[in-house]
Amino acid sequence: MLCFGSHIAVLVAGRVLQGASAAIVWTVGLALLVDTVGQKEVGQVMGYVSISMSVAILVAPLLGGVVYHRAGYYGVYYMAFALIVLDIILRMTMIEKKFARKWDKEEDPISVPGPSKTNIAPPPSQRRDSWPPHPDPVLHMTLSEKKLAPELTTKDGQRPEPRTPPEELVNPPETKRISQLSNPDTTIEEPKPASHTDSLSCCQPQPESPSAAAPVKDCKRAPVVILLSSRRLLSALYCALVQSALMTAWDAVLPLRVSKLFGWQSLGAGLIFLPLVLPSFIAPLVGAFSDKYGARLPTTVGFLLSMPFLVLLRIVDHGGKEQIVILCVLLTLLGSALTIVMTPLLAEITYILNAKERHHPGLFGEKGAYAQAYGLFNCAFAGGMLVGPLWAGFVVEKSGWGIMCLTLGVLAVVSSVPAFLLTNGWIGRRTREKPHDIQQTV
Repeated sequence: MLCFGSHIAVLVAGRVLQGASAAIVWTVGLALLVDTVGQKEVGQVMGYVSISMSVAILVAPLLGGVVYHRAGYYGVYYMAFALIVLDIILRMTMIEKKFARKWDKEEDPISVPGPSKTNIAPPPSQRRDSWPPHPDPVLHMTLSEKKLAPELTTKDGQRPEPRTPPEELVNPPETKRISQLSNPDTTIEEPKPASHTDSLSCCQPQPESPSAAAPVKDCKRAPVVILLSSRRLLSALYCALVQSALMTAWDAVLPLRVSKLFGWQSLGAGLIFLPLVLPSFIAPLVGAFSDKYGARLPTTVGFLLSMPFLVLLRIVDHGGKEQIVILCVLLTLLGSALTIVMTPLLAEITYILNAKERHHPGLFGEKGAYAQAYGLFNCAFAGGMLVGPLWAGFVVEKSGWGIMCLTLGVLAVVSSVPAFLLTNGWIGRRTREKPHDIQQTV
């Protein structure tokens, strides 16, 4: 539709379908990644996700400009079609973790040749060295069997004394109940019928252990409602929206700016995004730091560092090689600061879900809510991709390049406040969650 469409309605419909497909693939991909790698090293793994995301978003204009300059209009879509086919092939050959466990040698039982397909080692209670290895022959013989059976003796001629079984096996609960029924003087306690309170036991506190995790308070609320009621998650979503806006705001104004100042065509306008892309390769290091020390520090510092670089971009106001160097250096520093912000935010979504599951086991059901949480993250990030170019284009048109850079710098400083107060939990709490203390939930 986008390639061959010539009417505005067809182009709009194509963009809507493109956005819907991208949202589905992105959300499911993040949830599948967390399920595959676990939660202990999610920050470092999200660093690689941040690399791919930043490279894709910022290299797309670069590749589009180069291919359009060399091969023309349809060459850009030929490249897109090839990437889609490659993506489909990789997804068809992918094996999910729940299916891969069947072939995991470490988790498979030990197979032994024999009539049965699988022999599993018996539990300790059924081994030969535990009671009873075999039923005692004398203890379990009937009177007629004892008369017909030969004398069981040991080497010294003594009959072995039968071992006394536990009380639970000699007098099981069923035998006791039969004896109570045969004795009219015995009072039998009938089982109490289950009450309405018992059916809601999953929603009530368990008094047995004071240190036990708090149970689910509301079993009827949808997971997405529970997630949106978390201040910590809302803060992470806001920070993701702002980071996306700061990263993509340049798509609408930077190509026009370099064309006006330096006279660059489509190729140069695409290459100018390279300084923003290159710093994304430090994302795994930022993710490892976030796994160890939490997401609060890198997120806050990243926003604060981006402010001076955004404001200093105002000085790029005329042509010349010196201005080109200054622009490339400032864009590289800005890309580094935004990379420091993005990677911990991706991991923060997993940290939030782990904390809620640990305090309220079973809150999100057996399969968890990673897909829904990262779906919300995707909505916030897409919102930033919408707001950023509109913000930058509108301000540049009305007030100029300098004011646009200044407003983006103010936005970065303001966003550092919720990042500092709510990332990793409320800053005022005495005990806060530490990512390296989070254990993998089942």
